[in-house]
Amino acid sequence: MTGTASGTTAVSPTSHQVWTRSRGILLVLVILVVAGFVIAVIRSGGGHGRLDPRSTDPSGSRAVAELLKDRGVTTRVVTTLDEAVTATGPDSTLLVAGPDLLTSRQQAVLRAAMASSGGRTVLVAPGRSSVGALVPGASADTPAPVSAREPQCAFPAARRAGSADLGGWRYTIDSALGSDSCYLVDGLPTLLRIDDAGTGDTVLLGAPDILYNERLDDQGNASLALQLLGSRPHLVWYLPSLSDGSADGEARGEGETGIGRLIPSGWLWGTLQLAVAAVLAAVWRARRLGPLVSERLPVAVRASESSEGRARLYRRANARDHAASVLRQAARSRLAPLLGVTLADAHSPEALLPAVSAHLRDGDRDLRTLLFGPAPADDAALIRLADQLDALEREVRTS
Repeated sequence: MTGTASGTTAVSPTSHQVWTRSRGILLVLVILVVAGFVIAVIRSGGGHGRLDPRSTDPSGSRAVAELLKDRGVTTRVVTTLDEAVTATGPDSTLLVAGPDLLTSRQQAVLRAAMASSGGRTVLVAPGRSSVGALVPGASADTPAPVSAREPQCAFPAARRAGSADLGGWRYTIDSALGSDSCYLVDGLPTLLRIDDAGTGDTVLLGAPDILYNERLDDQGNASLALQLLGSRPHLVWYLPSLSDGSADGEARGEGETGIGRLIPSGWLWGTLQLAVAAVLAAVWRARRLGPLVSERLPVAVRASESSEGRARLYRRANARDHAASVLRQAARSRLAPLLGVTLADAHSPEALLPAVSAHLRDGDRDLRTLLFGPAPADDAALIRLADQLDALEREVRTS
């Protein structure tokens, strides 16, 4: 006997399956984010890297520091603003390797120190976020490619150095300020020297390339770097870092600094793209499969074989309760049309049992237990139930 099984089959993946499928992507994403933070911390603190006078990497500045040492110029590396401000003076040059990494509060403190030091300040590649605060009256224009350029100015250091690898940020300056505009690109300088009050001056360097180890021996880069940084006997090389406590208050209040500002923008954009890709991959793998679609079988399967196969599955699972429910439900569905009962009332004892009793000669039979009773206690009872249901159906058909 065959019947219609109740319930539906879930085709949506479970939360465990979604986690199993997406955990690899999430793991890669976490590793990339952690690696970015670790690299930022290492490079911003005591580690040696870009524009670090202790680094022998191609983008380090060990070579220019050694040349300055040979000329009697002492180089002191500092990583906090307090150290940089304390070390400045008329006999010192302050090089700021990352002006754009400073908060507005730090820039204000640095500006005050620059104005009163009487020495030289060299700002390496200051952009729009720092030029206006550090050098009032100056502004940054769109960057230009770095290439060998002629000085085109009267600044003695630039004229002696000659051609150098300049470019990067281009600057404009209020004409009322005394300045030298050198290495022009489309009429705007990429090296700008501005007179400060007293004997000091400020140099805006549009690109850091002349300070790199790998490019120091190109063009007149070495000559220009030595003259810019060696005009005083002491050089203070300021590398902004996470250890600088002067930015803590502003970082908590405005969120302008912290580790996020020291991570290169490429890492942030790359992390965002990976996050979007991970979400899309999770949505793709977790999509619903849609409704079931009937498909022609390659071979014909007899109904008896299907029934026997399902019966074996029920027996293997010891699912006598489910098997009995399926048998009774199928019997009620077939009896209802024979008795004039609608299919909607076929599974209601109040509607079906009186109709069945009216068609039977033996009205004392316990039809409620037969059609709506509990699950059989063992396999023998299940077989007896199936036989009794078949007999009841035959009797109703012949009555």
